Amino acid sequence: MILLVMIARISDGLPLAAAMQEDEQTGRSILEYQNQAKLLFRKLGPQSPTQCTIETGPYFFHYLTENNVCYLILCERGFSKRTAYSYLEDIAQEFHAQYGKRINSVSRPYTFIEFDNYLQKAKKMFTDGRSRRNMNALNNQLQDVQRIMVQNIDDVLQRGTILSELDSKTQNLSMLSQKYRKDAAYLNSKSMYVKAVAGLVAFSVIVLYFFIL
Repeated sequence: MILLVMIARISDGLPLAAAMQEDEQTGRSILEYQNQAKLLFRKLGPQSPTQCTIETGPYFFHYLTENNVCYLILCERGFSKRTAYSYLEDIAQEFHAQYGKRINSVSRPYTFIEFDNYLQKAKKMFTDGRSRRNMNALNNQLQDVQRIMVQNIDDVLQRGTILSELDSKTQNLSMLSQKYRKDAAYLNSKSMYVKAVAGLVAFSVIVLYFFIL
């Protein structure tokens, strides 16, 4: 069963659309995982895999990234991995077709919340084993989902923090390096000036010496 669907912009982690399990009791327990998903969005970067499965408690996150957007679902462990990625590919294609030109310009969370209608409709279609479109999508899928990386949510979030700290330290080192180069250039130019003045003084002394003679 697909319990949660979230779509977010990768550059800043802004949630763009979402759909949650309609059952009220289950919905409350899913809020914890919704917060995990938001943290995950903020950790994604150029080094992150474009497709990944992440263990979190009794569930799996499956996500797909395309065109600066992350499409993520939370599923029960027994849910078909192939069906999960087929669903992700379907909603990614439809979302980009509807909102692709506006994705980078919006600033309000869940701007495209109306996409929930398509998310729910597609979810029913892909979870219904009798659906002809669902079976065709599974049969025609070319990727080998068994090769998609499986990670643990704690490792992913912790690694994201470490990478963020490393990036910050790298930026600090870069700034110090630039300051060192500027200081070195300044001292070098000052040293050349002192040498030039010393040379001029020495030359003046020699000239004065000859005049005295």
